[in-house]
This record gives sequence, structure tokens and C-alpha cells, in this order.
Amino acid sequence: QVQLVESGGGSVQAGGSLRLSCAASGYIERIYCMGWFRQAPGKEREGVAAITRDGSRAYYANSAKGRFTISQDNAKNTLYLQMNSLKPEDTAMYYCAADSLSCSLGPRNYRYWGQGTQVTVSS
Repeated sequence: QVQLVESGGGSVQAGGSLRLSCAASGYIERIYCMGWFRQAPGKEREGVAAITRDGSRAYYANSAKGRFTISQDNAKNTLYLQMNSLKPEDTAMYYCAADSLSCSLGPRNYRYWGQGTQVTVSS
């Protein structure tokens, strides 16, 4: 089992920044990829960014490119999402996820999920 706990969400004005963190525990050795996903009320959950644990590959949604950066500190078993130039449309519940087999922006490919942290961007 892998447990994931997100933190760092909050309210910010458009143009501001937030840094999300995801602490992983349990069978960390099973994780091949970790990613960030978001879901706004009434909308499908969508992938924002993902990265292989060895750091060889990172993926970004078009909406995140140039504004968001995914990174990790494997020594601390922590995943980060630096979000800059935030827009109101970034408002959503953000989830951290991990998978043992592959790495993509497709939510259905991930086995382990955190509880989520709310990000609200006001105009």
C-alpha cells in the first residue's frame, strides 16, 4: 500500500503562485510515476503534470506548460507542483497520484491517490 498526503493549497489572486506538496509513505519502492491531477465541480478529473521517479521523463498538460513545474525530492519521498501565473480556471481540487507500471496524464492509469488539496484562484 502507498499513502499520499497533499498540502499547500489555498486561495490566491490571479497571477499569484502556489507550491503544492505530496508526501508519500508505505511501499515507496513500488512507485514508478507520480503525478498531479485536478477536478473542478461538474468536470472530469484531468492530468496536470506527471514525472517518473527516476526523473527521466516529465509530462505536462497544455494548460500547465510554461506555468507549472513538477519536481520531486526522492530522499524525502515528496512530490511538488510549483504553480505560477495562476488563473481563475486553475481553480480545482488538486490530487496527487502514484502508479507502479506506467506514467501518463490519464487518471485511470493511477492506482494510489491522495485526499486532495483545494486551490482557489480569484480574479
